[in-house]
Amino acid sequence: MTTGPATTGVRLAGTGMYVPEGIISNHDLEKRMDTSNEWILQRTGISERHIASLEDGECVLTMATTAAERALADAGLTSHDLDMLVLATVGSEMACPSTACRVMENLGGGNAAALDLTAACSGWVYGLNLAQSMVSSGAHQRVLVIGAEHLTKVVERSTRGRGVSILFGDGAGAAVLTADADPSLGVIAQRMYSDGSGWRELYIPRDERDFPEGEYEEWKVGLMQMNGRAVFKFAVKTFCELIKDTLDAAKLDASEVDMFICHQSNIRILEAARERFGLPEDKLYINIDRYGNTSAASVPICLDELRKAGRVKAGQKVMFVAFGGGLTWASSLWQL
Repeated sequence: MTTGPATTGVRLAGTGMYVPEGIISNHDLEKRMDTSNEWILQRTGISERHIASLEDGECVLTMATTAAERALADAGLTSHDLDMLVLATVGSEMACPSTACRVMENLGGGNAAALDLTAACSGWVYGLNLAQSMVSSGAHQRVLVIGAEHLTKVVERSTRGRGVSILFGDGAGAAVLTADADPSLGVIAQRMYSDGSGWRELYIPRDERDFPEGEYEEWKVGLMQMNGRAVFKFAVKTFCELIKDTLDAAKLDASEVDMFICHQSNIRILEAARERFGLPEDKLYINIDRYGNTSAASVPICLDELRKAGRVKAGQKVMFVAFGGGLTWASSLWQL
């Protein structure tokens, strides 16, 4: 599972992101359900989350398109330059065609391979590893990887849905990978895992058949169901193990990594990782306070903000880490 010597280097050529203008703050949620700003902050670290407006035409397709446009512009490319487009999301607009194909149309067309990838919050890191392998093998030259989610439409914003409604926000992030003559660039080590026995802890049912035995209630259909305690326990245990596993595979110490870009699920999980590996605050980025949990969009949004701020740049070692429904978890340690 560790990437061996590559015949072709892989360069992170451009990034982009998009979040809707609409915002739901903790104080807004106080008016709708039995909760408080202090309670949410203490347990999650979230102050506000962005919300897409279907009335204004915002959806996974439009958010993914805008993030992709910005990433391509940053890389100095167009859709016709791409060999492949991967869209990580749990919210494909239709079962067929893939939303990725429609993003290609919106970008101006071309004949790149296009596919949707579903691995929940781990989706973009899964996609990043797949894309890197395609480029390093020589199969493709330029691949666009997008993470886009519209989760606020699948959460119940009432007291009975409090466990998930306080967590999730909408947005999209994207990155362009290109072949490079320097074979040292790209993935140093990566990990991708799943545990299907844990699917019941986080799922979005479409009808009665999708529910675990005894859990069906009509109001839950089409809405995210989460066992918060079980997911938190899984994430706390898995997060640090995954980082250590990846560092061991690369034969590196945490201090040798310039930036850890991690899925923004809960401030307590992120801070536990900081403490476990003795990381200074500026080495593990946190923006969950402003966006909440944006699932597959979380890691690429962090990446774009860091690149635009000059905190992630060529020459650095950067680790991407995510975990989510499935259950799934994945890492990708890069030499930029």
